[in-house]
Amino acid sequence: MNKVTVLKLGTVDYRCALRLQERCVEARQQEAVGDLLLLVQHPPVITFGRGGGAEDLRLSEAALHRLGVDLVQTDRGGRATYHGPGQLVAYPILKLGSPAHPYDPHAYLWRLEESAITCLSRFGIAAGRQERHPGVWVGEDKIAAVGIALAPAAASGGSWRGVTYHGMALNVDPLLAHFQFITPCGLADKGVTSMTQVLNRPVDMAAVETAYLEAFAQAFQVTLEFGFQQAPWLTARAPLGERVEQLEGLFQDLRLHTVCEEALCPNIGECWGGGTATFMLLGDICTRYCRFCAVTPGRPLPPDPLEPHRLAEAVARMGLRHVVITAVARDDWPDGGAAHFAATIAAVRQRCPGVTIEVLIPDFGGSVAALQRIIAARPDVLNHNIETVPGLYPTIQPRKDYRRALGVLAWARRAGLTTKAGLILGMGETRREVIQVMKDLRRVGCELLTLGQYLQPTSRNWPVAEYIHPVEFAWYREVGLALGFQAVAAGPLVRSSYQAGELLAQRLLAHSEAITAG
Repeated sequence: MNKVTVLKLGTVDYRCALRLQERCVEARQQEAVGDLLLLVQHPPVITFGRGGGAEDLRLSEAALHRLGVDLVQTDRGGRATYHGPGQLVAYPILKLGSPAHPYDPHAYLWRLEESAITCLSRFGIAAGRQERHPGVWVGEDKIAAVGIALAPAAASGGSWRGVTYHGMALNVDPLLAHFQFITPCGLADKGVTSMTQVLNRPVDMAAVETAYLEAFAQAFQVTLEFGFQQAPWLTARAPLGERVEQLEGLFQDLRLHTVCEEALCPNIGECWGGGTATFMLLGDICTRYCRFCAVTPGRPLPPDPLEPHRLAEAVARMGLRHVVITAVARDDWPDGGAAHFAATIAAVRQRCPGVTIEVLIPDFGGSVAALQRIIAARPDVLNHNIETVPGLYPTIQPRKDYRRALGVLAWARRAGLTTKAGLILGMGETRREVIQVMKDLRRVGCELLTLGQYLQPTSRNWPVAEYIHPVEFAWYREVGLALGFQAVAAGPLVRSSYQAGELLAQRLLAHSEAITAG
């Protein structure tokens, strides 16, 4: 049986979800991804199909905006439709005309309606179709709206092929009063209802979602896979070659640690082969045990006062123009290692004037004095990784606090530093949670962002919950730029220090262009 991958997005802004659909359609056309089903809820929004427009509104656009309702023109069929919390929205990205789906758009629409009808029947709701009016109806009231579009593919021998997008919205328990803002689907003599209203009792959204997925699989004769459980796109360059051997010898000679080695970074071959590395101060033993990290936890040795000078010597010998310096967490040390960071910044500046310096710092246990020590050293970029969404902090990194992490970035930005943060995805977070973290980062002024795929480094670490497809990473980058980040690096193998110099250059270019435009 053919497979469809289900991506549960949570609540996502309509425009963001539309961008993801568009990226998925392009990837499906190019066979870069298989068939998909996106499940989502939207904040309040009115969307117009090709047959609808402002004439379908019962309130002015200004009044709707004041009520928090967005307006979006789309290229789907139909007229005006309302989406909002309490609706289960399904966006199938299927290749019609393929062996898996050999039927035409009319048969596809029938199956899409059938999935909602079957789902409703499992809750005791008798729903059906109305001639000439797409969608799913309970009597004279619409309970599920359908609006589809087909992205064309190359024609062959008079046959057609295409990829579906847009889809169906099932009213579980939306605020029905919001439908009064429009003439739904242009039908002034028809009503709108919901599962809650028909049953006269609360309806659990999770139960509806489960029933709908079962009905979808039945209607389309497919099996469902939740998220990507394999990642054939994950390939990395092996750490081989003369340049790699030279760096290994240099780091051993200067007794330096790199996060490339200690964290088992998949980019070590690319970075070392290109003559770059991320240095790790204060030894190779961390006082914290974060479930995603490969760095050895335990009781570390005292800081080496000569390490900053040896690191500066390495920067000089490597001929770096941008250096990234991080450290293990040192909760055993009064200032968490802040003075050691500052001494290293000073040593690099003295030995290699003109090199830009990026520090990837821990939270120093919330010590403002320690953070001020770093700020006073004026690194070119202050990077502090958020790592994951706040809901996963208690299990993934229990000794770190989400609000404190945001506070580190806010404090540094107010002091005039360029700030940067990173997220690793695939540990069990939702798309909604990721976007909310991105919004939180913008709220505290963060300018640079990295997003990469979590890879379980050892059997004792947190397991991978899901592999994020490159298409989604490209979408996250678009979302980040739309939110106002000046540069975003997003991809399966991206890490917080990956191509850090290039990301800073993008930020400087964006800043320069903004000044010129102003």
